[in-house]
Order: sequence, then C-alpha cells, then structure tokens
Amino acid sequence: NNRTVLFRCIIFPPLITHSKSETDKYFSVVKPSLYPVAFTVGASGKRCLSMLAELPETHQMLRQTCRDFAGRELAPIAAKLDKEHSYPAKQVRELGDMGVMAVEVPESLGGTGLDYLAYSLAVEEISRGCASTGVIVSVNNSLYLGPVLKYGTEEQKKLWITPFTTGEKVGCFALSEPGNGSDAGAASTMARQDGNQWVLNGTKAWITNSWDASAAVVFATTDKSLKHKGISAFLVPMPHPGLSLGKKEDKLGIRASSTANLILEDCRIPLENMLGERGMGFKIAMQTLDSGRIGIASQALGIAQAALDCAADYSLKRMAFGAPIGKLQAIQFKLADMAVAVEGARLLTWKAAVLKDSRKAYTKEAAMAKLAASEAATYISHQAIQVLGGMGYVTDMPAERHYRDARITEIYEGTSEIQRLVIANQVLKEYQT
Repeated sequence: NNRTVLFRCIIFPPLITHSKSETDKYFSVVKPSLYPVAFTVGASGKRCLSMLAELPETHQMLRQTCRDFAGRELAPIAAKLDKEHSYPAKQVRELGDMGVMAVEVPESLGGTGLDYLAYSLAVEEISRGCASTGVIVSVNNSLYLGPVLKYGTEEQKKLWITPFTTGEKVGCFALSEPGNGSDAGAASTMARQDGNQWVLNGTKAWITNSWDASAAVVFATTDKSLKHKGISAFLVPMPHPGLSLGKKEDKLGIRASSTANLILEDCRIPLENMLGERGMGFKIAMQTLDSGRIGIASQALGIAQAALDCAADYSLKRMAFGAPIGKLQAIQFKLADMAVAVEGARLLTWKAAVLKDSRKAYTKEAAMAKLAASEAATYISHQAIQVLGGMGYVTDMPAERHYRDARITEIYEGTSEIQRLVIANQVLKEYQT
C-alpha cells in the first residue's frame, strides 16, 4: 500500500530512495523545504512529489500583484492590441518596473532574484490578461536571459542581462530555421572565425519578439563535421550591420507579439560574443528549451484560465428556459471538465518549476507540463466557445481570441509530438535503470 508523508518545511528536500529499514523507508530526516509538499511513498521506497499544499507568502503576493496588473492594464486593451498587432511597450516597461521581466535574475544584475515557480506564476497571470504580453515576458525571461545567466561570463552578464531587466529592452532566441523547426541539431546557419570576429550567415525563422528585440541568442554551426556537437551560441545586438528582419508574420493568435525571420548576411560580431564554449550550442539550446517549456506551459495556463473565467461568468448571466444556463447539467459538465483540465496542468507545471528550483532533473516534467497545459488551453478555449454559442464566435467577447491564442502553445518551443517523444524517451530510461 502507498502511504503519504507530509512535510511543511523550508527547502525542497531531495528526491531520494531508501533501502534500509521499513521505518526509514517511510520516515527519514530531510532538509527543510521552501514549499509545503506531500510525498507518495510506495513499497519500492521511492518518493515522488505529489502535490503542493500552498504557495509561500512571497509567491502569493507576486501572483496577486500580477493578477491585479493584468486585470487593470492588460485585459481591457488585449482585444485592441490583437486587432492592431501592437506591441504593448508601456505595459512591458511597467512589468519591468515590477521586476517581472527578469524574475530569476539576481538583484545584483537588476533582477528580482526569485525562483522559477515565482516566474511561472507571473507568466500565468500576465497571460490570463493578454497572451501576447505573456509570451513577450516568457521569451525575455527564459529564452533570452536564461541562457545568458547560466552560460555567460561576468562581463557578458553586465552587458547582456542588466539592460534587459527593466522592460526598456527585450531579447529573443534564434534557434529555428526555415527547414529545421523541430530538428534543432541541423542548423544550416554558419559561423566562421575571421581574425578577432565571428562572421554569421544564414536565416533564423519564427523568432518571437524579433521586431521589438535589442539582442538575440543566435545558434550557428561552427564545425559542420561534428553535426549537432558543432553548433555554438552567440550574442548578437539588434539592430546590427549584416542582420535584417523578414516580414512581420500575420499570425492566427498572439498577434501583439512580433514574429519574423532573422536574416544574417556576413554579420560580424566580436569573438567575445560567443556564449559558452565552442560546440556547446546544442546543449545550451536543449537546456534552455527545458526551462522555456515551463514558461509556455504557464502561458497556456493563463489562456486556459481566462477561457474558463469567460465561460463560467457567461453561464451565470445568460438566461435560457427561465434560468441561467449554468444551471443546466450539459453546461455544468463542460465547466467541470474544463476546471479539472486546467488544475491538473497547473500542478504539473508547478512540479516542473519546483524540480528546476531544487536543481533536480526536470526534462520529463517540463515536457509533461507543456503538453498538458497547451492541450488543456486548446480544449478549454474550444469548450468556452461552445458554452457561449454564437457570442463565442464574435470579437465582442474574448473567447474567440483565447481560442486563437491557445493554438500556438501546442506548436512553439516544441510541438506536442516532440513533447511526447521527450516524455517517452525519459520514461523508457527510467525502466532501463
């Protein structure tokens, strides 16, 4: 039989396996935990995180602050931003003032100095008000600042992190190419050394924040014979000679965030602009995507929650057969399924964030969170339109925008199919050990 052991402490304890006495198997001395957690312990003695009882006070305050800001500053203009494809510059600067543009960055570099769970909470609440703003925040935090913080030199951190913490500047992440969206190891963009410079040539595709970015983390092949081990990462300022942007894509959703190709034609940058060591690019990209998937899962959660909010609120106001439609079992069943989907995805996302914060392996959990949250967002926004009926199909209500915004979360930062491959590979490894 499984037993549940509850800990309400200060630092997340390590996930460990005991093979001693039966008593030691179930009850052991652990380091205090930042998060109140519960472990399910089976006959094998393995313990795994099964729930978060409640959020720490700091995280609750951040969550509420972001929720209030999104409701006051983003939700009222989200439809206008979407219609006009307008970058929310004022709101992004205000988010910078709040510390949301650099949640995990240490205070010494201009950031907030909080953890990844805090970042996840912030992205969800911002996305609940405006999914486009949510992805702007997510890309700057996890895809741009994340790899520079982890792999950058002290000098690089000062130059490429601190100016991007205030919301005045945002960064982007240039990995995908026109011919290799999911095959990240097949980079055709080349970088060759010429004296004290790197010369970059190639095209990067589907780059979020591109038209509004002041810098990019660019991945290029430095040694084609080594295949994915010959890819390196570079920091490229924007605008910059030799770098141009393709057309701004006219997208189905998240229309207030810009997406375009980055075109590199003899783009010269100093040797010191290499991020990490030569040949580390693929490793940097994969580790960055692991954490980025938690960000996109959080964005999807915000979209899903907003769609549920819209459907539930409408069901209490729309009258049919002499009563609110929320009294009808058909509607109640939809709302129940929607609520279960969003809550389950949220717990998976929180678990992945906590594992990252505790410096444990989280590749599988991040993929699970991204898969569950993105598919939940698509499902819930679809069901919200069903609840609203004809009103869900017109732009007078936000339901149709939630549906359009949700769709991309199953595609970028790894399609749902890629997430399933990642999960399956990780599961099979567990059974082989």
